[in-house]
Amino acid sequence: MKRIADLYVRVSTDEQADRGYSQRNQEEMLRKYCDINSIEIRIVIYEDHSAKTFNRPQWKKLLMNLKKMKNKSDLVLFTKWDRFSRNAGDAYQMISILRKQGVEPQAIEQPLDLSIPENKMMLAFYLAAPEVENDRRALNTFHGMRRARKEGRYMGYAPVGYINRVKEDGTKYITFDQPEASILKWAFEELSKGIFNTEQVLHMAKEKGLKAGKNHFWRAIRNPLYCGKIVVPKYKDEELRYVRGQHEALISESLFYKVQDILDGRSKTYLPKAITAKPFPLRGFFLCPDCGKILTASISKGRYKYYPYYHCSAGCRYRINSDTANEIFINNLKQYIPMREIKNVYTIVLSECYKEQTKEVFEEKDRIMNQIKDYEKRISHARDLLSTQQIDAVDYRDMKSDYGDMVNRLELKLSAIETDSKDIEGLLKAGIENLLKLNEYYDTGNWADSRDLIGSIYPENFTISENEFRTTRINEVVWLIYYINRQISLNKKGTKKNISSLSQVVAGTGLEPVTFGL
Repeated sequence: MKRIADLYVRVSTDEQADRGYSQRNQEEMLRKYCDINSIEIRIVIYEDHSAKTFNRPQWKKLLMNLKKMKNKSDLVLFTKWDRFSRNAGDAYQMISILRKQGVEPQAIEQPLDLSIPENKMMLAFYLAAPEVENDRRALNTFHGMRRARKEGRYMGYAPVGYINRVKEDGTKYITFDQPEASILKWAFEELSKGIFNTEQVLHMAKEKGLKAGKNHFWRAIRNPLYCGKIVVPKYKDEELRYVRGQHEALISESLFYKVQDILDGRSKTYLPKAITAKPFPLRGFFLCPDCGKILTASISKGRYKYYPYYHCSAGCRYRINSDTANEIFINNLKQYIPMREIKNVYTIVLSECYKEQTKEVFEEKDRIMNQIKDYEKRISHARDLLSTQQIDAVDYRDMKSDYGDMVNRLELKLSAIETDSKDIEGLLKAGIENLLKLNEYYDTGNWADSRDLIGSIYPENFTISENEFRTTRINEVVWLIYYINRQISLNKKGTKKNISSLSQVVAGTGLEPVTFGL
């Protein structure tokens, strides 16, 4: 009686035709085998899924067909056993299922009579050999990628702000993808100020043209790749570590870790709750004078027109007209605007103040250096405990990782202090130029665009009580601008004071170098 067979042709997406795995080649071999052995072909099944499991769409359809059309087929033919399965346990189970349907699976290039018990050993070899080959290939690939990371090469699809490129010699690398790279750099700088939270910065970045979702953006601002580092993950006895990447860094290490401190809550920030436009530019900075809660804002409908108000939503009845509050705020702010015609005077005076207080910087540097030495001693002590078997290797690795991370952060802070001290004059000029823009905002009324500048001037929330502007603290540099303005105003009225004496008076108020980022 002529036997009937179903032909099973499988090739996964990672297998190449030049290895003899193409569907056309397999089908041709199977049809030739059936022709020689007088086997009738019922159907041909084409599969393009991996053989790691039998959870394959076309194989499931074949099983359902065999159950419905029982005794209509005698054989399931394929070229080799690795076309059938690459897992010995699953293969034995599937062979049992097929036999219950009266169907015998067979590989035409590796024929086995499975009724002979000894042939099951040969079947195990046929199934295990491809699996071992795959595992070896995967392991070689893993070690190759790990070696590349250790050499500082980025592997995989480029993250947001970068794009994959290939050199003439075939070497792959990543480079900046503009304008997204510039926008992402701007986002890091905004986050470092602590004025807006992550969602608000993402919203503004998208308005500038950034094409990234919330999850992609969050992963980006946490990725040390942007400060020029490549992560080498922990593997066996090797600890997780960072190496200098071959790609160009988008931001500095100090900026990256400053953002991480803010995201981790280690840096005190004051985040307004909303990004608002006129007539509510102060929303998020404005506290209720009665209960201390942050005021919200809305527009109320009157008999003839609409009225904008800042008001409390915590149960108390405090509210103030938006126009009135904005005017009080602007009048208070005007006293801190530098005079453009004497902007060089501010730079000279504040530079002198800074020079007189560099001892505070050195004290900070000494404090950080002592902390670094302390953590290095802790690492050394942990190493001694490990060598005397007082702690195990796992505890030592955890301690070394924690202390090493703290040393790295402290070294970055130390380098940042040294950088700031060298470029203090440039920072002062930039800060004064930013403050001069307050005049522009005052003239145009575009206070919503200046919210980050407002947050720098008033690092703590303010309130208005009895039509008086009140705040607990103001940025030290801005206060000193006000002090200089006041002294110059007194000088015009007859009080003589030269620049040198002015700088000595101002220095006594306590200028803090960390505020120069305004």
